[in-house]
Amino acid sequence: MFEYDPFSDEVMQDPHPIYKRLRAEAPVYYIEKYDAWALSRFKDIWDCSSHKAFSAARGTTSSQVLTKVQPVTPMLNTMDPPDHTKLRTAIRPRFARAAMAGMEPTVRSIVTECLDKVVDRGRFDVIGDLAGKLSVKVTCLAVGIPVEDGDRLSDLVWRFFGREPGVDGMTPDGLAAAQELTDYFVQLVADRDRSGSDDDDVVNALRNFELDGERFSPEDIASHLTLLIIGGSETFPKTFANAIYRLWEHPGQRRQLVADPSAIDAAFLESVRYDMPTQFLCRTLTEDVELRGKTMKKDSGILFLYPSANRDEEEFENPDVFDIARKPQRILSFGAGTHACLGLFVAKMEGRVCLEETLARIPEYEVDVEKLKRLRTEFVQGFASLPICF
Repeated sequence: MFEYDPFSDEVMQDPHPIYKRLRAEAPVYYIEKYDAWALSRFKDIWDCSSHKAFSAARGTTSSQVLTKVQPVTPMLNTMDPPDHTKLRTAIRPRFARAAMAGMEPTVRSIVTECLDKVVDRGRFDVIGDLAGKLSVKVTCLAVGIPVEDGDRLSDLVWRFFGREPGVDGMTPDGLAAAQELTDYFVQLVADRDRSGSDDDDVVNALRNFELDGERFSPEDIASHLTLLIIGGSETFPKTFANAIYRLWEHPGQRRQLVADPSAIDAAFLESVRYDMPTQFLCRTLTEDVELRGKTMKKDSGILFLYPSANRDEEEFENPDVFDIARKPQRILSFGAGTHACLGLFVAKMEGRVCLEETLARIPEYEVDVEKLKRLRTEFVQGFASLPICF
């Protein structure tokens, strides 16, 4: 029997062969070292995402549930219903489809401005020069954070996800970056309190929200805002870079999108199915659960292996083939159930606008393979830098 460890070099180098074996040989796999179970099949993760026994209250990251080096602080993704439902309902309108439609002209303007600065060079970094700058600005605008602080926050997020050889999970510097994010948002809340701000944004929605008659403390609000800035600014650059990379690998499909931009929505969704950066999110069992003949005990950790599920042969035909014409009824790239991604419409709109503008102005490009840089960690994988030339 083979072993699966999310921190192993083999998994970090290329997890998909391991995921394939897990699906075939041990779809409910026990990791004794962490008293945790890894689920790799689409149906299991989809169904368990709505099961009340799978609690997020003890954390959702490897550093909270596996290595336990990061404390669990109040965040939307570490709350269970009914409290989770109440808070999500309060802030969800700011991330709804209608709100994102209203932001699209601003997003397109940001993308155009970024491309204007680099297109005459004949080369640029898809992440550093475009997607990274866009994602942090869009998150700031959507949440109510000063846009001029975006670069500073982006640097803190990159440090948060930094990894060091010999250290499983978060590093001391990553934990320090998390504290700096908290300090920044505590100060932002204090500034809002002094000014008496009544802006209709997420920051004030959190300031005014009451749970059982109590308002959040500044530290609680900071924790929720940390989640939003990390979720909003970190993942999109990797998903967009993956799309650019796969379209370079499949020039025929790229030409189809140039000729017919209406197919870009489906192409972006295929890219996030094929290459999902987040390797897993965690839960903790509040009761024993039977699954595929295995008894997962109360208090054990659970890993939802989303990239494995998105390549599940029982859910998708030819799942290891990148196909922009694929239009599956469901994917797990934005989660499912109770904790489905709040930023779904943000990401889809950003992806469509970025691809539309980039392919319209640079229909033919080459990836500078010698200079691309990959980020390989137990929790997130993808490109740290993706230079293209044209």
